[in-house]
Amino acid sequence: MSPRQSPLGRAGERRLAAALFNRTWDLLSQKRRSGEEDEELVRTAHASTYHWYRVGTLRNLSIAEWQLSRVYSMLGEAHPALHHAERSLRLANRAHLAPFYTAYAHEALARAHSVAGSEAMRKRHLRAARHLAARIRNVDDRRMLEEDLATIRPEATGASRRRVRRPSEANRGSHGRTTGP
Repeated sequence: MSPRQSPLGRAGERRLAAALFNRTWDLLSQKRRSGEEDEELVRTAHASTYHWYRVGTLRNLSIAEWQLSRVYSMLGEAHPALHHAERSLRLANRAHLAPFYTAYAHEALARAHSVAGSEAMRKRHLRAARHLAARIRNVDDRRMLEEDLATIRPEATGASRRRVRRPSEANRGSHGRTTGP
């Protein structure tokens, strides 16, 4: 079914994708979640990504895959975290996205490799993200990325359990609270 065949229409599908993206962030931002909330976290992230794949740009898709990777990293699930981080980076590269988005794809890979216990790959993607950070012109965007990179620890456990922030917080609504990716 194409987005035009959707009973929601293209605009409705985008609104739903954004609402699910934001619900995922609400759940990620909770200090403590129940097992059921963890399940909802996975469902909302996948549902958001599904709708972005129907109506989004390559940038939207890269961000959606990044969010899925973050979810799985936060849950300690290395394999799906790596899978979605790799997809995020492929999409960012394919679309020639700005350094901000490509750096965050590397951030996802570094975080996922931390969960997997792969120190060499964690360091490799941290270096790549830091290299790209130097090319981010917006000071707030760069600072946010650097702060997120500082939360990635070599330990496989607890590497991603600190405060979760969405890249859109400093990115002037390009994929934030009201618009999704």
